[in-house]
Amino acid sequence: MTAHDLDAAVAQHAQELLMQATATATTAMILVGDRLGLYQALADAGPVTSSRLAEHAGCSERYVREWLAQQTAAGVLAYDPADETFSLPQVRAAVLTDPALVGACMTAGSMFRDLDAVLHAFRSGEGIPWGEHDPMVFAATARFWGGQYRAHLVTEWIPALDGVAEALAAGAKVADVGTGQGAALIILAEAFPRSRFIGFDPHEPSIEAARQQASAAGVADRVAFEVDDSSGYPGRDYDLVTFFDTFHDLGDPVGAAAHALRALAPGGSLLLVEPQAADDLAANLSNPAAPIGYAASTTMCTANSLSQPVGTALGGQAGERRLRAVLGEAGFGEVRRAADSPFNLVLQARR
Repeated sequence: MTAHDLDAAVAQHAQELLMQATATATTAMILVGDRLGLYQALADAGPVTSSRLAEHAGCSERYVREWLAQQTAAGVLAYDPADETFSLPQVRAAVLTDPALVGACMTAGSMFRDLDAVLHAFRSGEGIPWGEHDPMVFAATARFWGGQYRAHLVTEWIPALDGVAEALAAGAKVADVGTGQGAALIILAEAFPRSRFIGFDPHEPSIEAARQQASAAGVADRVAFEVDDSSGYPGRDYDLVTFFDTFHDLGDPVGAAAHALRALAPGGSLLLVEPQAADDLAANLSNPAAPIGYAASTTMCTANSLSQPVGTALGGQAGERRLRAVLGEAGFGEVRRAADSPFNLVLQARR
């Protein structure tokens, strides 16, 4: 490589880094727009001046004006210099008012909150317990994955499972392990009022949030939440045991799956919803969500597993082959891939 070629390559990579920094800054501004309702206001109002948008959203015009300029420079908004109005194109409005996709921005933003803990973990090899993360992590997780469950769980994933929709409609007993703030169980309780649901999670603040949200949703009569871990929760004869994007976070996923197997009723099923991933790094590199998936795995998933006994550390991009191996080691004799969505793969396991 000549000196000229080297300089050109350095300049190109510097530009790429600047673009990544620009995307990071824009992510922060997206969170501002989301929290203040600015995107919804733009979607509702059509082309507006900064003054009109500020009045509509109840914000300071000077701050709104600067935010609008940044969003336009980033290519998010359209600007008409003739009348100094800003607008949110319909396609972008569909994305920026989607709770799940904005939740991905929250996930990226939350990583900065825990940077010191992550640096310590890198140097020490220690884990980061879930409860020690910044609260923004919990909110981001609930919002992103909750949006996925709202979009796919009842309409696609449950119908794809052998015998599960029928059991839920008739009245099933369901346990959700690592329930977090309870988004998936609340959705199921809304759809299947004859069934009874209980969610377990060791993080007490998340359990309290789940209880509040179940009450707000009007399903507290059929869904309960308790503080307990993946290998100690009580109960037997569950028709369905679920893990929604939590299995890879566990220190001992084999032990957790074995406990679930013992807790299942004859003919019952385990539902495993995991992040969409291939079976090796080379194949995963073609997934546009892989960079944020591996980043979340580094700061949250792998770190959480390493904070627990055994510390298997499957990682957030474990892939179907590894998940099948864990379930087989735990004693499940039948595992099938039941469904897929852009961000998730869905496995059903039986004895």
